[in-house]
Amino acid sequence: MTSTSSRVPSPPPFGRTTAAMVTPFRADGGLDLDGAQRLAVHLVGGGCDGLVLSGTTGESPTTTDAEKEALIRAVVEAVGDRARITAGVGTSDTRHTVALARTAVRAGAHGLLVAAPAYSCPGQEAVAHHLRTVADATALPVMLYDIPGRTGAGTALTTDTLRRLAEHPRVQGVKDCAYDLMKTAKVLATTGLAYYAGCDEQALPLRAMGAVGCVSTVANAAPREVRAVLDAYDAGDPAEATRRHLRLVPLIAAMTGTAHPGAVTAKALLNALGLPSGPVRAPLLAAGPEVTSELATALKAAQQ
Repeated sequence: MTSTSSRVPSPPPFGRTTAAMVTPFRADGGLDLDGAQRLAVHLVGGGCDGLVLSGTTGESPTTTDAEKEALIRAVVEAVGDRARITAGVGTSDTRHTVALARTAVRAGAHGLLVAAPAYSCPGQEAVAHHLRTVADATALPVMLYDIPGRTGAGTALTTDTLRRLAEHPRVQGVKDCAYDLMKTAKVLATTGLAYYAGCDEQALPLRAMGAVGCVSTVANAAPREVRAVLDAYDAGDPAEATRRHLRLVPLIAAMTGTAHPGAVTAKALLNALGLPSGPVRAPLLAAGPEVTSELATALKAAQQ
């Protein structure tokens, strides 16, 4: 197997401090492209060198293919080469996913985020075939999204599947939301995949294991604070990294550890901060005043 140090590019292929950006909507529910551009510029200015568009936090289940394409074009235009733009293209239909991947190329994306199909319950060989087919469809690097909790049947990518997919030249990374540290360690030890913590509470622990960065929901509201954890660790000060990480934990818990999805909590905070966000789309419901107040208190504490 290829060693991690020999294959992971420097800088990492999808950025290092990467925000799972929300998709701003207007008050009438339409796509807010101007707001998306302003938010993207704000996040990059706050320290994010990567943005993931049309992930779950970006409400991809309720945006159209045309909206996804327009969003990529707008954000790429706004931030240029100051950040790596990764487009979420995962669906339960391989043909549809391939079409979205090719559209992302035309729109200017720098990479693709692809999860295992939901609900159809494919076995590991079928999952691998699906992901390889998408990787074969374009020249863009692919980040695999290992998130069994969002695949209907709890389909996790196994250690063996990840190792086999790592042999594909365009499969270059993993957004890790599997909560399986043993699997993560095995794959890190035996492949060159660039690992990203997809759950904010694991950003520092996975960095210590060899991950290259994070794809962060919390970075929508606190990009500087999320980056500061990685900066401290990479500067050779794990104690400072730990201090900063623990100071973020109440905000992480408030944004991702409740019954409210990250899209809801991130948009509540962004709206409270006067940053582009707007409403969520049904079936999601906006956070109420009490939840928003709790989120704002947690954010203020994290920024002290």
